[in-house]
Amino acid sequence: MVDAAELIDNDFLRQFEMKIDNHLAKIEYSLQERKIFLTKLIIPEEIKSEDFSKEFLATVFEQIETRNLSVVPTSPEIAKFVRRNRKYKRMLPVGVRI
Repeated sequence: MVDAAELIDNDFLRQFEMKIDNHLAKIEYSLQERKIFLTKLIIPEEIKSEDFSKEFLATVFEQIETRNLSVVPTSPEIAKFVRRNRKYKRMLPVGVRI
């Protein structure tokens, strides 16, 4: 499902967006220096599933990694994703533990 959709970084609204079947999944963020704070995960009920959430978050993390930014997940759902996917822990800034 995620493979066919395009991830958009909406700089104006400060959110990553992905449209699936006319529903908009998004992650709100705040950018400070070389860190991106992922503050809120919003996935509409119509497309919400554990598989979609994982794929969506993985796609966002891959996009962030290409920019060489550190990630600070302040949303509980996103922090849980990082805990379960150790490969993304390397993207946390020094001193931040999850």
